[in-house]
Amino acid sequence: MSDTTAGPAAPLDEVMLAMDVVDTLRHRQDLVDRELDADTREKQLIAKLREIYHQQGIEVTDAVLKEGVAALNESRFVYTPPKPSLATGLARLYVSRGRWGRWALGIALVLIVVLGGYFLAFRPWQAAQAESARQELAQGLPAQMDALYQTVFNETKVQQAVTEADALRQRGKAAAGEGDRAGAEAAIQRLTALRDTLRLDYTIKVVNREDQQSGFWTFPKINTEATNYYLVVEALDADGKALSLPVLNEETGETETVSIWGIRVPEAVYNSIAADKRDDGIIEHNIVGIKQFGFLDVDYVIPVLGGAVTRW
Repeated sequence: MSDTTAGPAAPLDEVMLAMDVVDTLRHRQDLVDRELDADTREKQLIAKLREIYHQQGIEVTDAVLKEGVAALNESRFVYTPPKPSLATGLARLYVSRGRWGRWALGIALVLIVVLGGYFLAFRPWQAAQAESARQELAQGLPAQMDALYQTVFNETKVQQAVTEADALRQRGKAAAGEGDRAGAEAAIQRLTALRDTLRLDYTIKVVNREDQQSGFWTFPKINTEATNYYLVVEALDADGKALSLPVLNEETGETETVSIWGIRVPEAVYNSIAADKRDDGIIEHNIVGIKQFGFLDVDYVIPVLGGAVTRW
């Protein structure tokens, strides 16, 4: 606005005095209530204000007093807080950023790292693992079953092994097709055990050592009137090394892997072995059975009763 159209500006001291008048009225609210709310005139309030300032040794013109009263009525020189709103909240949040900014930045960085790691690393890895497991179940495990079956087919000398291997393979593939990983893996374990059994080649002999008894007899718990006779045996490979084999304990019903066990035989066989050992301390006829490569079962050369124990 040009100087020709603008009104003269109020002196600074008059503005300050007007502000002081407003402040006095605000702090003397009782005066305002008595004078302004009553039917008195503005000049009476001005006179009262003039008296107050005179007591303080301050001379204030009527124009300034009138300006102060008008400013109070118009709420000039008074700060009115803005009403609550989204804009006001955001503005206050921005002004106070010095207090929470570092924490917010730290939390934001942590979230970025965590979410980035989750979506960019963990999720792709998880998807890759799931796809790998699916491929293994659909292709890898069935391929292992086929390979094991083919090995059994090539190495066995008895049809029984082929029949068992084929049944295991079919059940395993059916489990894999249904998404049953545990069932598929169980079939592979049994096929592996069947293959390993076929490959075993050993001789079962009666143990004949000073630190180990060669036989014993017991009274079975289910029939104390009977007597069971056992020969203590071990399985030796072609190099004379003792093998550990799974043996079903007929007394407990549990299968244990042991290197020495007791095999139940008729009393006559037991007595024959005992007499052989008493003769010169050596058991000449110590062979109980032979397990050959490609066969599932042991070919016993002496009568046995099919039972065994692993502890006595």
